[in-house]
Parts: sequence; C-alpha cells; structure tokens
Amino acid sequence: MAAFDYGVKANPALFEKLVKDGFQIDVQGFIRQGWEMFKQHIGEFVGFTLIMFAVSALFSKFGTFGSILGTAVAAPFSAGFAIVAFNLLTGKSLQFGDFFKGFNYFLPLFLAGLATGILVSIGLFLLILPGIYLGVCYLFVLHLIIDHRMEFWDAMETSRKIVSKNWFAVFGFAFALFAVNLLGALALVVGLLVTIPVTSCAAAIAYREIVGLNASEW
Repeated sequence: MAAFDYGVKANPALFEKLVKDGFQIDVQGFIRQGWEMFKQHIGEFVGFTLIMFAVSALFSKFGTFGSILGTAVAAPFSAGFAIVAFNLLTGKSLQFGDFFKGFNYFLPLFLAGLATGILVSIGLFLLILPGIYLGVCYLFVLHLIIDHRMEFWDAMETSRKIVSKNWFAVFGFAFALFAVNLLGALALVVGLLVTIPVTSCAAAIAYREIVGLNASEW
C-alpha cells in the first residue's frame, strides 16, 4: 500500500451495532493465541524487537532530539506487529518487510500517539483515574488507523466509544498485557523480546475478535 498522510473519515455506521450491543473479552484466550502466533515465528518477531531496541538505544544518545525521534517512530514500530498479526490471521505468510509497513501510516499514527499521550498525561496529572480511563479507551487506536485508514482523531473517538461499552473487561485485558510485559522487564529485560511480540499479537487478535478486520491488505 502506498504511504498516505492524514487518513480518512470512517463511516460511523460500521461501528453502531458494536457500540450498541457490546462484546465479550477472552483475556486468557487472546494471550494464548498471541503466544501461539509468536511461537510459530520466533525468529522474525525477536529480530524485529531487537531492531526496535537498537533504534531506541541509538536515539537515546541524542538527548532531547533523540527523544523526539523515538516518540515519532514508536507508534509505527508498534503498528508493524499489528500488520504482521493481521496478515497471519488472514492466512498470509510472514514477510519480514511487513514489520516496517507501519511507516506507511506515519502521520496519523504519530498524531494519534502525540494526542493520546497528552490527554492521558493530563488525566493522570489531574485525578489519575481519568488518565487510566482514557489509556484503556485508546487500546485500538492504531489498529483502526491501519485497518480503516482512519485519521487520528476519528480513530481515537471510535476506539473510545467501542471500549467504553465494556470498559472494565478491556481494562482487565490491558492490565494483563501490562503484567506480562512487566514480567518480561523483570526477567533481565531480555524477557521483553518475548513479551512485547506476544502482547502485541494478543492486542491485534482482540481487535479482530471484537471489531473484525475491514481491509484485505495492510
């Protein structure tokens, strides 16, 4: 897919039934499927995660400018996991270059990362709970941008409306993903080479099960 800049408006009718009727969350099932997906392609997932770590370490040497660069590429890198997971879920083979296709969505992903970061930070600063609420609500933002080519604010609002229908269940799922990555960090950080891909795949699987996949190519 050719790169694009701002994204497009999605038809709200696509999500009306989901927002109205709600959905179920299978925390263990999503994480288990994420683990199985990772196991089948360990080399590719670990290799891409190592590249992410290397880029992050390189940018850290450039102070504030490096931090800005790191923030800019964080969402496209994360989107790479989702794109690969979507391809695997639809029966496509894994091509290592697909991990970098998140950069085809660079601007909407960057704007979404910036906007969600600001809003969640404000919420945490004010009363903590609003920040947690918004952080959970924005779980599917990058998936919506990739899958529906959405502009960033449209994706944020759509994710918020969907998640709000069953917020506590999604919170439990998000907390489980956080806990898995925390365990990975405690395992001499090396564990993150496993937990980051597993939790990223689990989130993509959750999106597929809850929202469904709209595109045939990402």
